[in-house]
Order: sequence, then structure tokens, then C-alpha cells
Amino acid sequence: MPAWDLISRTIADAGCRLVVGLPSDEPGLLDAADRHPDLKALGVRDQRVGACAAIGHTAVSGRPAVLALNSGPSFVNALTGLLEASSLGCSTVVITTRIPASELGRGGFQQVDQIAMAAPLAKWSFLVEQADQLVWALRRAVHMAVNGAPGVVVLEIAHEVLESDLSGAEPMGPVRRLAAVASDEAVEDAARLLRHAQRPVVVAGGGAKAAGAGEALLGLAERLGAPLFTTASGRGVIDEDHPLAHGLIGLYTSPAAQPLLDEADLVFVIGSRLEETARMGWFRPGAGRLIQLDSDPASFTLVAEADVNLLGDATLTLRRLLGVLGARDLGETDSAWCRRNGRVQHEPRPAPGPEDMALSAPDAITAAIDAFGRDLILVQENGLHDMWGYYYPVVSVSDRSTVISPGEQTMVGFGLGAALGAAVTDRSRPTVVICGDGAAEMSLAALPTAAEHHCGITVLMLDNRGFGWPRFVRSHSDSDDSLTRFATLSHVGRVVEILGGWTAAPATRDELAAALEKARLVTADGGIALISVRVADDDIAPGVLRAFEPPDSAGQGLDGAD
Repeated sequence: MPAWDLISRTIADAGCRLVVGLPSDEPGLLDAADRHPDLKALGVRDQRVGACAAIGHTAVSGRPAVLALNSGPSFVNALTGLLEASSLGCSTVVITTRIPASELGRGGFQQVDQIAMAAPLAKWSFLVEQADQLVWALRRAVHMAVNGAPGVVVLEIAHEVLESDLSGAEPMGPVRRLAAVASDEAVEDAARLLRHAQRPVVVAGGGAKAAGAGEALLGLAERLGAPLFTTASGRGVIDEDHPLAHGLIGLYTSPAAQPLLDEADLVFVIGSRLEETARMGWFRPGAGRLIQLDSDPASFTLVAEADVNLLGDATLTLRRLLGVLGARDLGETDSAWCRRNGRVQHEPRPAPGPEDMALSAPDAITAAIDAFGRDLILVQENGLHDMWGYYYPVVSVSDRSTVISPGEQTMVGFGLGAALGAAVTDRSRPTVVICGDGAAEMSLAALPTAAEHHCGITVLMLDNRGFGWPRFVRSHSDSDDSLTRFATLSHVGRVVEILGGWTAAPATRDELAAALEKARLVTADGGIALISVRVADDDIAPGVLRAFEPPDSAGQGLDGAD
């Protein structure tokens, strides 16, 4: 059997369904995947876009994506997207080639130490040098990508293996996701702390969403009468219209919900490593009780020493905990806290008056969600004005939505590539990208592939004619911001039109409503729709402003202390 056909059969048998990459000089994995009935081959224009597309596919399907690369610039160009995949804990299997052994160390064409380059971001790497290692290494790569803390694995296959006689090698069936329950002792300890907590808060991260823990999460929050928050990557695990749901934590916390975090005496974190942006403005180690539940032991003690560590699957462990916890006597809790938990009144952003009909970023984002529905695939970016998309109630999504956002690396140009991978995987729901003009220009290479595959993507581009975030930061030190401003107008619209898509630049609510209705029709037919909204420099989300407040005016810690 030719090597690439065996590789495609093995990864398909293990449970993979998408292979992303650029065609190599000679037919390779992408070609073999295109021949396999259970695999989809997604040929992209750029490896960085391909890595982001892999993230989008995994977020929507729950399956690992395969990124087909080659030694040299192909591998190096993908590293930015793979860094983001690692930050997000996205199951990504990188399959790349190694140059012939006879040329190693002798100036071989496109020789790169790929394993060393991938070491900081890959959870497992392996060089396949023997033919009899190939099937084992492929299956182990998939196993490592999906189990424990999901992440990036890199498999480098020597040139000599690809030319070997592989007859007799056979795949071995699907790779299963393993799940375990935290120990009885740890569950009992957690239940004891929860019974005595007066003002508990529950925080759900991407690990909770990956485990499908939404129902168990709501069961716990309702049992405790506790406010429920998510991280950016955990968004969509619950319906944000639930009375106990209060949006995101840290940099993205709604001002109305901030006191719930400030006054909490216990925080129960599920499936999150509590990265820096999630801790901003409220988290102080040792200020209150902390329970942490995660499937990866490396997540514990990363930022704080928890009172109880629960090592296990989020869904299974929460179900066990609910059984141990029993019926909670809400009379034991702070009565004012329980009354408040009925529903924090999040104040919507005031609409412009009749004399000022210019659209704002939250106007545009809220209208887009209303137009496409709360069950959509929402892809977010790293920028200044699109930060509004992380705020409840500017955006409220259901538990049938998929929200895809950058991780702690927050690469610019993430959105269009991730949307491509999501839309090509699931065409049953609308895919909407919220991004800035700079981010859109950095990921234009995703658009031709999206057009070829009739992906039906709506891009809501918040145009500030430059790079908004560095401009905003420079404004706090009176620094020159001329380099943050584009001297030429955005060409994203022209690209979309050349590809057969449709564009609009609404300036009022009525024009925006009409543009969104047209975008729904265009994307339902597989086209690309670009809606460009001009936004002002001072249209800043609350968390961003709060992050630049003087230290003595910032939010308080877990115990409310200064």
C-alpha cells in the first residue's frame, strides 16, 4: 500500500475527518485524503490559515483536525496558528515530512529541526524512522491530541519510511476519548466546602465545553443558587439567557456582574487554567476558597493553590458531586446574595439619540446576532472594537451555538481562517465573523478557499482605518500613533467582490438591518458577505477601559479587600 494511502486510512479509522494543507510537489497526504471516502481534503492558500481552519473544524465537530505540512517554510509558516491551537487546547495532529537522511547536516534542501521548533507548543512529538512504527505513531498521535489536556501533536515522517514497503500494515479502529471521575475523597472535600459557602460562584472554561458539561453545570449552579460565568473559550456551554448566567469573567466581565465576583467567598473553576485575561480585575490567590476541576493535572497550582483539586472529566465528576451534595439548604447562604442571583440587571448600552445616528460597534454586533439567531457559529478576533462581542448582553448566545475565539496568544488574523474550518464542517448554521479591518487584511488568504467551497460566511468588519489596540494604548502615554493609521483604504471589500461575494457599508440602523437581511440570503446560497461598519476610536468596551484604570480604582479581589 502506498504510504500516504495507509496514513489516510489510519487517521480516518482513528476518527479524524478533515485534512488541511497545501498540495506538495508530489502527491501526498492531501491527495490521499481527497481519495478517501471518510476524509475531506481542504486545500488552503496559506499554512497559517490552515492551522486556524483546523481550530475551527475541531471547535464545531469535536474531532481532531489533521494539518498536512512539509519540512521547511511550510512548517514554519504554520507555527503562528499552531501556537494559538496550543493555547486553546485544540486537538490538532500535525503530519509533516523529513528530508532524506543522506542530506541531514549537509545543507539539505529545506532542512528544519521541526521537532525542536514545535517543542514549546506541542504536547507530544515523534519522528517516525521505521516503517513498522508508522501505524502505531499515527494512532498514538490522535490519542495524545484528544486525551488529557487536548492539544497539538507533531508527527515527523522520515522520507525513507514513505518509500518503504508497507504491505501488511493495517489500521486498528477508532481512538476513544478517555474519561475518569475524580476521587471520592476529593469529591467529598469539594461538597463540604460548597455546603458552607455563603457566596459561591461557578466559572466554566473550554474544558467544560469540550466535555459537554452544560447540563451538569446548570444543575450545580441551580443547586447552589450560584452565579455562573464562563471564560471566552467556555462560551456556549450554557444558554446565556439562563437566569444564573452572567457572561464572561476577567477582561470581559459586564460591569453589572462585577460585584458578584468581588464579593464571592468561594469560586469553583471547571475546565479552565485561569489564564491572565480570565483573572483580570477580580482574582487574587488566597482571597477566598477555590475549587478546581480539570482533566489535566498540569492545570492545578498554575496560578493558585486550590483548596480542592478534582482531577477528572467535567461531566462525570459534576454528576458525582451533585449526588454527594444532595439537596442544598439555601437558608444557609447569604440571603441578599441569593436574591441578587435571581438576575443581575445588565444595563444595555444606551442607543444614540436622534441627533446622532452613527452606528457603534455594539449596535452592529447586537444587530448581527439578532439577524442570524443565537444558535449561530460566532467567530471572534483579536482587536479593539470587536472586544464588544465578548460582552453580555451585547452578545447573548445559546447552548446550541459554537463560539470560536483566539486563546491567550490572541494572534491577529485568526478569524477568517477559523471561520473557514468551521463553515466547511457545519453548513447547517450561519457562520458570522466579527473582526477589525487590520485583522481581516491579515487573513485574506482564507477567502478564496471559502468561496471555492461555498462556505457562506458573513464578515462584520469594524473599520477604524488601522490598528485600534496599539492606538488606544498609545493614547494613554501621549505617544505618536501615526503608524497605527492606514494611509490607504481597506481592500477587503474589493477582494470579496472579485470572489463573487457581496459587500455593504451601512451608516445607519436601517441600512444595517437591510444589509444583514441581504447577507442572510447571500450566505444561505454559499456566498461571502462583508458588512463594513466605520467605528470611532472612543468606542471602547468596559473591560478594556477598566484594564487601564489606576490600580487604586480597579476591581476588588475575591474577598472584597483592596
